[in-house]
Amino acid sequence: MKPRHHLYLDDELTAELEHLASKPGASKSAIVTAALRQYIRSGGADERDDAIRQRFDRLSRQVTKLSSDMELVLNSQSQHVWVNLLLTANVPSPDETGRRIAAQRYDKFIESVATLIAKRRTSGDDPSASGPQRTQSTGSANAPHPPLLNGGGSHV
Repeated sequence: MKPRHHLYLDDELTAELEHLASKPGASKSAIVTAALRQYIRSGGADERDDAIRQRFDRLSRQVTKLSSDMELVLNSQSQHVWVNLLLTANVPSPDETGRRIAAQRYDKFIESVATLIAKRRTSGDDPSASGPQRTQSTGSANAPHPPLLNGGGSHV
């Protein structure tokens, strides 16, 4: 013998239950038993919601990191283009001195990007970390800075 239970359902759920039970071979008791069994076996909706929430949190962190990495790439590219335009603007044809200066400036650029990467790693990949270091050695003292995405500056 099965134990008897008294449940209270709202009007909308009662109407849906009666509609399902009106089909041949179906009963309210069988429908409620099957639904309750499925709910119990699934561990309840809270566990499923927690698993989905954890997955969304992980995806959100990954998207934030990708966004931060993309910002680094765009800032580096911006700095590179700025240095390239600055070097080619005043040099009609590269000579040995021009090549040496260009190599020094390129080394400064690489150092700037490396510094930014090191800052981001020590700050726990903080997407709000500052952009590449701006150096005055890449041009004349009154040359505008490159247009960094997160730092503003004058656009070339």
